[in-house]
Amino acid sequence: MVNLTIDTLPAAVPDGTSLLQAARGVGIEIPTLCYLEGINRIGACRVCVVEVEGLDRLVAACNTPAENGMKILTNSPRVRRCRKVNVDLLLSRHDCQCVVCVRSGSCGLQDLANDLGLYERVYKNETIRNEWDKTFPLHRNMSKCIQCMRCIQVCDNIQNLHVWDLINFGSHIDVDVSRNMRIHESPCSLCGQCITHCPVGALTARDDTERVYAALADPGITTVVQVAPAVRSAWAESLGLDMDKTSPGKMAAALRRIGFDYVFDTDFGADVTIMEEGMEFIERVIKTNEPAGLPMFTSCCPGWVRFLKSRYPDMVECLSSAKSPQQIFGAVAKTWFAGLRKIDPAKMFVVSVMPCVAKKHECALPGMDSTGAGSDVDVVLTTREFTRMLRSDHVNVKDLPDEPFDMPLGDASGAGVIFGATGGVMEAALRTVYCVVTGKKPPTADAFRKVRGMEGWKSAEFDIEGRAVRVAVASGLGNATALVEAIRKGEAQYDFVEVMACPGGCAGGGGQPIAPGREPAMERGERLFNLDAQAPVRYSHENAAVIRLYGEYLEKPLSHRAHELLHYDHHTWTMPHR
Repeated sequence: MVNLTIDTLPAAVPDGTSLLQAARGVGIEIPTLCYLEGINRIGACRVCVVEVEGLDRLVAACNTPAENGMKILTNSPRVRRCRKVNVDLLLSRHDCQCVVCVRSGSCGLQDLANDLGLYERVYKNETIRNEWDKTFPLHRNMSKCIQCMRCIQVCDNIQNLHVWDLINFGSHIDVDVSRNMRIHESPCSLCGQCITHCPVGALTARDDTERVYAALADPGITTVVQVAPAVRSAWAESLGLDMDKTSPGKMAAALRRIGFDYVFDTDFGADVTIMEEGMEFIERVIKTNEPAGLPMFTSCCPGWVRFLKSRYPDMVECLSSAKSPQQIFGAVAKTWFAGLRKIDPAKMFVVSVMPCVAKKHECALPGMDSTGAGSDVDVVLTTREFTRMLRSDHVNVKDLPDEPFDMPLGDASGAGVIFGATGGVMEAALRTVYCVVTGKKPPTADAFRKVRGMEGWKSAEFDIEGRAVRVAVASGLGNATALVEAIRKGEAQYDFVEVMACPGGCAGGGGQPIAPGREPAMERGERLFNLDAQAPVRYSHENAAVIRLYGEYLEKPLSHRAHELLHYDHHTWTMPHR
């Protein structure tokens, strides 16, 4: 242990602990901008500087280790002056149009400038403008970049994509797409992790709210909205509300206040996905009764699909052909549901609220228009866009009563809910696969819970009617890389593999509310597993609306009509190969 004093408070910390973490241990919060625990400890922003008695220079607290006998001052006059100058210098290269910035009110630089009392500028503002393809779902505004390099470190060290890099030198240094590429030429998976870890508004998702408002204002259009399972675990965070008191019913009520004609649950689409993907797994793997070779990969996550097509195009055939829950829902809404309600599908506008940026790309892919009425899903909003609409429409969420989702596409099982957490898709699929193969239920719905957890790569083996089924779950594309490489080298063999592009799964998605200084995917995922535990129906194949859908319209999983509407040829589009 190392003993030191921080602002007169004694502290004892393990050897190797940074001054920043030592200060936090005694309740002193040193401000940071570029710092990300375990990822970015480069001291580039110089905001976390502190004074060490006996040293002439100030040191960055994030990457200076604590030493015995140190006496640290975290907010001395000298520290405050230096910190203020450093932030003012950052502002000199930052577009300070805060009132028209999507991060206003949730911006680390804005908060820090206010805390330091920077109400007048000393240094002349010189910003750099860049051209950007505004049709791409991810936007970069170079004039707001503060060169903290968080995006580079997250993309390199967590996602293993290397989309971003430093360009130029000295005072002209900046961040842009690596290898002199344009963004659409890059291997970007659209996971959005660079967005959620950017402390300012330099990286954002394309805003599609105006398209939704236009549809809501058109009396000739029937607006339908679906909400992904992970959204309910986080949507009210940015509204300052306790998530334990903001039920899915309150969320449904909020969407009706915005003006949607029908409010549905993507969990229904998730249950249908299990019917198709689960039966596909039985046909492709279980019935062949052969030793594990190349596994079947889940196809629910479009960020993962983009990654696989870019990095390992020869393994695309391993993907399930089942569409994602979002796209399955859109196809069912514009066919079966439109017929039930006598709605012209050409005049139906389907909106998805998703925790994901990649979904914006997915809904516009060729082949995602299987109903003959335009795109099956017309627009995708992130969770952040949804909460901005609530603020814009002055919806008082706190006082809203609980309201049910509309039926029949609002009916869902607990298995559909857990799609939003890492391991949830695998667990939901195994519940139904076990029942179909054995003709009976497992001892408990939680019999496959070994695939839960925040470990980046989890493995498990389950006995299903005498056959050992080996499965793996990975979240975060760095972990996915390690998993796929192990499979390719023959070091690991699995039958079924779930991959989610974002660490923690959709709960930690790039479209979720930004939580500065926190990684909330685990607690959000726990909320989803708790909802599953409380659900009256916990198996996708027992969802009454799903049973009705197949009985009235699709006939059975993997039927001809199901293939036409709910399955997809992954070869209809390409990614830049890396």
